[in-house]
Amino acid sequence: MASDTAVISETGSEEGVRRRDWIHIAALSTAGVGGASLLFPLVSQMSASADVLAASTTDVDVSAIQPGQSIKAIFRKQPLFVKRLTPEEIASAKKDDAASMRDPATLAERTKEGHEDILVTMGVCTHLGCVPLGAAEGENKGEFGGYFCPCHGSHYDVAGRIRKGPAPLNLMVPEYEFTSDAVIRVG
Repeated sequence: MASDTAVISETGSEEGVRRRDWIHIAALSTAGVGGASLLFPLVSQMSASADVLAASTTDVDVSAIQPGQSIKAIFRKQPLFVKRLTPEEIASAKKDDAASMRDPATLAERTKEGHEDILVTMGVCTHLGCVPLGAAEGENKGEFGGYFCPCHGSHYDVAGRIRKGPAPLNLMVPEYEFTSDAVIRVG
């Protein structure tokens, strides 16, 4: 005949799972599910909203840019310069790759393979954050034919590398990729 009592071992303690153990397991499980259901909305509300995610990337059509021409775009509320280099500018930049520079970088390191004629840089001087001239037609391009910051006199070459003035670094090249031969996605 079966008995509803637990088996008592020789040491005097019950073996197996007691009713009290099941109550503890159920209470802890309920508390864990409740805690997770409270934690999920708190964590998910900290993620970026749709408008912020939309501003995190910018698509730029580069098909209409002629050799030697630059365009200005906006990326994360900052100016973005996209320039199509001429063969002469590419040759000049490659010749200067070996020159003594404050922030050494080759043209190949600043452009994408297969698209060496497209230079994408942030239009923010690395000295104090001014917007350099040289991206629009007729603007002062500085002594090296690239960009000139009128605030404190920094001169950049056609590859956006600092060549003269107080700026410590080259113009920043943001993360970007070619989504097609005509469109780049920055960000």
